[in-house]
Amino acid sequence: MPIYEWKGFDSKGRKAGGVVDADSPRDARVKCKRQGSLVRDIDELRGGRKVKKGEGGPVKRKKGAAPAKKDAMGKLRERLSAARGRDSGAARSKKRVEEVSTFVRQLATLTRAGIPITEALRAIIEQTAHKRLNVVYRDIRERIAQGAPTADALSAHPDYFDALAVAMIRAGEASGHLDDVLLRLANYMQRQTRTRNKVVAAMTYPAIMLVVGLLVVSILITFVVPKITTMLESQNQALPLPTRILVGASEFFRELWWIPVLVFVLGLASFNLYYSTEKGRLAVDGRMLKVPLFGDLLRKQAISRFAQTFSTLLRSGVSVVRCLEINRSTLGNRLMEKTVDEVRERILEGQDIATPIKASGVFPPLVGYMIAVGEQSGELDNMMSQVADSYEEEVDLAIQRFTSLIEPALIITLASLVGFIILAILLPVLQLTQSF
Repeated sequence: MPIYEWKGFDSKGRKAGGVVDADSPRDARVKCKRQGSLVRDIDELRGGRKVKKGEGGPVKRKKGAAPAKKDAMGKLRERLSAARGRDSGAARSKKRVEEVSTFVRQLATLTRAGIPITEALRAIIEQTAHKRLNVVYRDIRERIAQGAPTADALSAHPDYFDALAVAMIRAGEASGHLDDVLLRLANYMQRQTRTRNKVVAAMTYPAIMLVVGLLVVSILITFVVPKITTMLESQNQALPLPTRILVGASEFFRELWWIPVLVFVLGLASFNLYYSTEKGRLAVDGRMLKVPLFGDLLRKQAISRFAQTFSTLLRSGVSVVRCLEINRSTLGNRLMEKTVDEVRERILEGQDIATPIKASGVFPPLVGYMIAVGEQSGELDNMMSQVADSYEEEVDLAIQRFTSLIEPALIITLASLVGFIILAILLPVLQLTQSF
């Protein structure tokens, strides 16, 4: 069914617009009128752009050429492909994750109430104001209406629905418990977002302190110090050592500021080049896990995410091997990803999960022992859920330790820099006053 973008006025006379699917422009106008909207302009969307007048007519072709026939869904998918091309290579943003989480929860609520999934999608589409999401949801509904499984319809939009969501929904469809799986997926996404927000909040305040402090010091060295030191040098008096150091630093940053900038750019480029290799990423990610405080926080966050994802997938009916395949992409550390790959290979060779986890040296021994207990008792999903809960609490404690130590360290460092600047300025002033 073609997609039309309309502009006009709503029932209260205010300017309005949106996207509507209909068989023809006339049907689109009628549908908008039934909703209380007055359409002024309406254009068909094709390939991510508006179709010009006359463009939708029959196309002349040479003899023997293949017919250039495109159905309405092809047009819509072209637009979605173009949109994905603009976003390719970028990770899903925080806002997008929250939107998808809301969508999954609404879909779970409606399907659990006994509403067919196509009608549930129709209700969600009607209240979705975001144009791109509206188009995505319409494409999903159209695919399902044509007979495609829900998982396949969602997998056509990897920017919004990753492999984990697709695998869970596929397993839920196979087991006949799609509503339960959707609700479990929504809870999982909400929990992941909450944990991520905690870590981001813990990093934000120290980062702001550092940036503001360096900005203040830079302004003092670049603008304030030269004026004061020029006045002091005019007195033909020998300057103290701290003042000479400050003057030298000020002159260096004012005249040769490009040197530290160039070193930073070259260093960043070299690091990115090294990190893009397999060996470099393994080395850097391995060292990151050994950094005091920060490495401990990264490790515990990754283990919490690993256990929570594993438990959620197992409860949704996904096989252990497939769980590991999906789970490796959620860790965010190449060394831990390599360990999960090795665990998966050992399982394919006939080993259990706990033995290679214990032998890895990357995961704490407690995780290996709890996995072993879960395998022996046949309740691996429950045991992984307990591991996730335990390490989520550990993440909270690690965040508190990190912030309680990093903030005083930043305050002391910045206070020392500012104190040195003030001392370097006051010392010659005191010497000058004593000479009179």
